[in-house]
Amino acid sequence: MARRSDCLVLFDVDGTLTKPRGSATEEMLAFLKELRSQVVIGVVGGSDLKKQKEQLGDNCLEMFDFFFPENGLAAYKQGLLFSETSFKDHLGEEKMQRLINFCLRYIADLDIPIKRGTFIEFRKGMLNVSPIGRNCSQSERDDYEKFDLANGIRKAFIARLKEEFADFNLRFSIGGQISFDIFPEGWDKTYCLRFLDTEPEIKEVHFFGDKTFEGGNDYEIFTSDRTIGHSVTCPEDTMRMCKELFMA
Repeated sequence: MARRSDCLVLFDVDGTLTKPRGSATEEMLAFLKELRSQVVIGVVGGSDLKKQKEQLGDNCLEMFDFFFPENGLAAYKQGLLFSETSFKDHLGEEKMQRLINFCLRYIADLDIPIKRGTFIEFRKGMLNVSPIGRNCSQSERDDYEKFDLANGIRKAFIARLKEEFADFNLRFSIGGQISFDIFPEGWDKTYCLRFLDTEPEIKEVHFFGDKTFEGGNDYEIFTSDRTIGHSVTCPEDTMRMCKELFMA
């Protein structure tokens, strides 16, 4: 069957191509290679390129036709960087420090079972904020996720930030097991779609993600008029759905 060059299939990473913060399995890598022979494929994720290489492999830029770390603030086509944007330059240092200081004070006062380190990670296109700290172990991640779902820690944190920084025009989205992202309005995963305006051959865009609920970091692109959204529960679910849609 001839490759559909008019169809782009975009994937989230955590929970979609890999287990949360895990590495892609050999089965997944083989599946992606086969899928690429049928359609155009790409990745859009909140993490930076370094973390995505840890999950998808050092050659991940060559594995996909389009690659959008940090929601597309860095944009690659056929392995080559063609666009780069900075949250710091957009917001300015004074506002950035106000936001970071508030988050650190809020975390300091949180009463949660454990805290580790790296509570705020500064990325090119966002701040990633983790109440437990990104230095926690995988078992601590798993335990915290259950605690957070039961107690709404991240949801309450975000609600407070929305009140305090209403004039900053920011968006907040929960992603992964332990953190949430802060970024300018419009800099969610739909940011990457602007680069498809210069790709007239792409007529159809499918998106696969697991955090497609309102407030999740896949929600905006999942519900966008420019995409056909598919909600998945795990990497195996992603492969199953894609095989049915594109490889039958």
